[in-house]
Amino acid sequence: MIRLLQRLKEQDLYLKPHKCKFDMREIDFLGLVIRPGQIVMDPTKLSGISEWLAPKTVTGVRSFTGFTNFYRKFIGNYSAIAKPLYDLTKKGVPFNWTDDCDMAFNTLKRRFQQEPVLWLPNLERPFIIETDASKWASGGVLRQEGPDGELHPCGFISHAFDVAERNYEIYDRELFAIVQALETWRHHLMEGPHPVTVLCDHKNLTYFQTAQKLNQRQAHWSLILSMFDLQLVHVPGREMVQSDALSRRDDHVQGINNDNDDIILLPDRLFINVIDLDLQAKLKDRLGADDFHKMTLEALTISGLPPIKSALSDWEVNDSLIWYKGRIYVPDDVVLRREITRTIHEGQPFGHPGQFETLDLVQWDYWWPGMAKFIKSFVDGCAVCQQMKINTHPTKVGLQPIAGTPNAMPFQVIMMDLVTDLPESHGFDTIMVVVDHSSSKGVIFIPCTKTLDAPQAAELLLRNVYKRYGLPDKIISD
Repeated sequence: MIRLLQRLKEQDLYLKPHKCKFDMREIDFLGLVIRPGQIVMDPTKLSGISEWLAPKTVTGVRSFTGFTNFYRKFIGNYSAIAKPLYDLTKKGVPFNWTDDCDMAFNTLKRRFQQEPVLWLPNLERPFIIETDASKWASGGVLRQEGPDGELHPCGFISHAFDVAERNYEIYDRELFAIVQALETWRHHLMEGPHPVTVLCDHKNLTYFQTAQKLNQRQAHWSLILSMFDLQLVHVPGREMVQSDALSRRDDHVQGINNDNDDIILLPDRLFINVIDLDLQAKLKDRLGADDFHKMTLEALTISGLPPIKSALSDWEVNDSLIWYKGRIYVPDDVVLRREITRTIHEGQPFGHPGQFETLDLVQWDYWWPGMAKFIKSFVDGCAVCQQMKINTHPTKVGLQPIAGTPNAMPFQVIMMDLVTDLPESHGFDTIMVVVDHSSSKGVIFIPCTKTLDAPQAAELLLRNVYKRYGLPDKIISD
């Protein structure tokens, strides 16, 4: 209480005593009842649900689903239960109250009458996430140990895969479930004092953080996972009842679901790169005059040190050829390097890929220093690629104001700039100005110095903005 009053005083905010209540053990807040460590649905909102009759029109269905959707985080497998009702509200679908609709309606009423309880997340205690994915959907549960030593749910999620997502390999579907859970609860999980334990029933995911070869989608997900302090733990599917049930919805399953069989991800060292024999001969012919090849052989065989900043285990010598991280070294011969790049760039069934896609394809089997710059130059000079470009010199447009984000919360989108070279006061000569761009237009002035670096700026934002308003969706700065 003292900290709260002190913060209000610092911000020059005033409270009217007759509008304040102190020492409350329970408080109503936006349709919820908040108790010490718990959050439940407002009983006054639920008082009439037992007498709610089955809807007779689409408007009635929307009224009911609108009410239940507000409390969906309390109901495990909500999207599966309510699916027949939501199907009725789709455009062009005639209103036909079926047995499935009646079952969904009564099941939701029964779930609400059970008054489920979600525990308020304690950011000082570790979190546990259980995720699972089937062929048709994914599900997750956020848990945390309570004072009684038992694990209690803090929230549920469930997601039905679309047509494209159903074509993912089981490895990607399981990974998608983890990413979805982390993004849903990121405001609880990021920057926590404890690592987040993720329980999954697919054993190969425990190797994901050490995988060397990722496709574009996996690389994007890997970037998201890198933002969290994670511990991936394999748990057999039979022990993950809730998350498994959320992903295996009867209304979505269209066949046998046996995708929980463990798949062992073999390490890269068990596979052998196969290079064309003619190409091997060309590589050997050009190795004699290659300075990098000579230096590498001497470093590996005589000094026992890697030739560049890397691990010694990344290098291998086989029949005079050098392999770096499982990729063969191409000597410094422009003709040979262009031949390899051209063969891969022009030989794809989907046409000429861009510089980044070409680089990914080439470096799958080959490596040489500066290959990214070389491949960029090659693709920029490709005649076919240049002809296919619609406009290589786009018209420059004038500067336009950045539009605000509709319905944004305070400081959800912020602008930041520095006012420097001010007269020194109390050791400060600079002001960091943070403006709420899309909501209140409020301004926060933070004293600092002109020598402010990135880590110090991040610390100031954390203390003065993020702790009060949460992480912003967008930061605008020059």
